[in-house]
Amino acid sequence: MKKTKHRAGFVTILGRPNAGKSTLLNALLGAKLAIVAAKPQTTRTSIQGVLTLPEAQIVFVDTPGIHKSNTLLNKRMMDTVRAAAGGPDVVLFVIDALAKFTDEDLQAVDLAKKTAAPVIAVMNKMDWLTEKPKVLNVIEKYRTLHDFAAYIPISAKTGDGLDVLRREIIERLPTGASQYPDDYLTDQPQRFLASEVLREKVLHHTQQEVPHAVAVVIDSWEDTPKLLRIAATIYVERPGQKAILIGAGGAALKKIGTLARKELEHLFDRKIFLQTFVKVRSGWRQDPEFLAAVDWR
Repeated sequence: MKKTKHRAGFVTILGRPNAGKSTLLNALLGAKLAIVAAKPQTTRTSIQGVLTLPEAQIVFVDTPGIHKSNTLLNKRMMDTVRAAAGGPDVVLFVIDALAKFTDEDLQAVDLAKKTAAPVIAVMNKMDWLTEKPKVLNVIEKYRTLHDFAAYIPISAKTGDGLDVLRREIIERLPTGASQYPDDYLTDQPQRFLASEVLREKVLHHTQQEVPHAVAVVIDSWEDTPKLLRIAATIYVERPGQKAILIGAGGAALKKIGTLARKELEHLFDRKIFLQTFVKVRSGWRQDPEFLAAVDWR
């Protein structure tokens, strides 16, 4: 039998906010790497996740949702998206199969068209689509906009269609050796993962303007043989948002901290002491000094 050549390469995940990009990344990796919330712009920077298979190594790059830039933070997020779209071997363009097509979707397609790599249209959330033939209408709409390399219906939540998607990706990767060791998962340090897990819990337990106004900074990281001690500050933009985060008698902040600590203990496989603080920093989303400090390019 002819031996299959090993393949390796980079795959950028693009799409509109809430299309399910981060859920897809986690599902493809079989591990939670990117935080997930039903809020726009949950992902604020590119996150690299590596899937190593016997026949291939796929380096996925998750990106913020393609959106209009109305703050310095949003502009930097879109710079991240454009940089990630610049030179991958394959692009996954994730589409919410349930969402109504808008001008913002057209903007997202225009960005995907600028890459020289093959672009696979991934129709997500098929588990929620009660009338499956409607996906054909979605495919036809996007077929008129760009010559996509393939159209793959999936559910990132249930895993349906992911085997087909992996095969389509691997077929388009160049032959070559793996870029990373077999046990390598991500380029992100543990401090970043810890801050993102804490931010995810804030997103899940707050409403209205609070999620968009939240930034998490790890202040200290003390790794001892028996315990990992983490101190983190949750920044908001207004005193009212701080009051919501803390809650009556500190109950809301305690719940958020407890949930984050439990997930981090599972993620890092060790005992953790997590100390959280809330501070007001007005207009941090427009503050280049603060954004540089938290490394959101």
